[in-house]
Amino acid sequence: MGLTNATADQIVLWVVVPYVTFAVLVVGSIWRYRYDKFGWTTRSSELYEKRLLRWGSPMFHFGLLFVVLGHFLGLVIPKSWTEAVGISEPQYHFVATWMGSIAALVAVAGLLILIYRRRATGPVFLATTKTDKLMYVFLAGSLLSGAWATVQTQVIASGHGYDYRETISPWFRSLWYLQPEPALMAGVPAAFQVHITVAMLLFALWPFTRLVHAFSAPVQYPFRPYVVYRSREASVTSRAPRPGWDPTSTPPR
Repeated sequence: MGLTNATADQIVLWVVVPYVTFAVLVVGSIWRYRYDKFGWTTRSSELYEKRLLRWGSPMFHFGLLFVVLGHFLGLVIPKSWTEAVGISEPQYHFVATWMGSIAALVAVAGLLILIYRRRATGPVFLATTKTDKLMYVFLAGSLLSGAWATVQTQVIASGHGYDYRETISPWFRSLWYLQPEPALMAGVPAAFQVHITVAMLLFALWPFTRLVHAFSAPVQYPFRPYVVYRSREASVTSRAPRPGWDPTSTPPR
């Protein structure tokens, strides 16, 4: 199919914009890490408020994790592969739609709690930058547009809903093959097109917001060496306490 059967608008929206987004994401992240290492942080506001954060943060992060995993399976894994291992289309549709909807609902609920906390808690709101506000707009827009696309085309629709693995998924993979096929997006429902467009804008904004902390996930945490703590309590020391300073090294003879 390639580019020959696509219109100019399709080429711009479904070829140029994705590649520009990816370039901005990669180059911007490298630039941010090299020149703004001290800003590579979530700017945690836990000291200001913990009660809402204790609920909103886990809900948002775990819900988003399952949403990302669902997108990975739906976009990267070809339909023929799932059918080859015995997963029929109705089975895949049921799991992807309902489990994905639950994950999205949890993520959206967590995000709403975090936004409410940031607006209602004075010190947290004062620590909120203009970039944070813009990031929340696109993050909420991406999640809500994705949830609406699922509800409109998968839940409300009759039958098995819209099979995005025949259009969106091959288009997404074609970008990575460097053989883009934008014409595949011609008949995609508007709800999905809006969701994809907002998501691309979010990824372009990603390197310049606190979202960069996602690239610093502590994946090595379970394998870190043990940290040895020594108590100052006399009841657990190996010898009786002595007055004065302990020497740090043996003096030379």
